[in-house]
Amino acid sequence: MARIAKEAGISKALLYHYFPSKEAYFVATLEEKAAELALRTEPDPELPPLEQLSGSLDAYLRWVEENAGSYEKMIRSASVPEVRHMLDRVRGGTAQRIIDGIRRANPETAVLRAAVNGWLWFMDGACLDWIEHRDMDREVLHGLLLGTLVGAVLAAGEGL
Repeated sequence: MARIAKEAGISKALLYHYFPSKEAYFVATLEEKAAELALRTEPDPELPPLEQLSGSLDAYLRWVEENAGSYEKMIRSASVPEVRHMLDRVRGGTAQRIIDGIRRANPETAVLRAAVNGWLWFMDGACLDWIEHRDMDREVLHGLLLGTLVGAVLAAGEGL
């Protein structure tokens, strides 16, 4: 916290006034990044569902690429209850956004919900691998992720 305060040009006491612990500061920074990510990945409702998914996925991967360290720390810190709660909330909102884009006004099905939620976990694993190894272009990863999502949605009995 002393180093953070020094880099921010504020006193350690002021930092502790707003963030009572390192964990509180960490969660606050993750919340800020999550809000930024949500804005950047908001789909264009005028586009067909597959183009919405592709555009949002591309924005997501660009964000991961720009924030690789934060992303990796966030995913690997999921055992911290506050981080897990935030990740669950973000994943839940993302899953619902994908499902709503596919189903439109029709209610979701259990199999589609499971397919989309499973795909989100797959995506995190693939992104962590991408960050760790740096041996694949973002475009290749985009194709892999979009293809697996389409496959999961089709396997769930849905069309795009």
